[in-house]
Amino acid sequence: VQLQASGGGLVQAGGSLRLSCAASGSIFSSTVMGWYRQAPGKQRELVATITSGGSTNYAASVKGRFTISRDNAKNTVYLQMNSLKPEDTAVYYCNFRHAWYDYWGQGTLVTVSS
Repeated sequence: VQLQASGGGLVQAGGSLRLSCAASGSIFSSTVMGWYRQAPGKQRELVATITSGGSTNYAASVKGRFTISRDNAKNTVYLQMNSLKPEDTAVYYCNFRHAWYDYWGQGTLVTVSS
């Protein structure tokens, strides 16, 4: 199974972007889907996760600005990012996690200019 992330780009502060990540093969419906990010010189950090039941978890730094959602029929997870700040600049990685696997996407670059 491969994860293909898309939707990154360059945006001005205050703008919005929507990231998508789709799995190429079959996954279990109980998979936890999430987004992580890694800024230059920093460690990868959690952005948001969503369970199969729709329960969500957000990093404090993005709560109220970002929204994670999923389409189980399409094996796809989304991240709607609003009110973007320069400190949101990073490579964003999607993650599909289950007891039997831990898949990562290739990363998509988000750059927020001030």
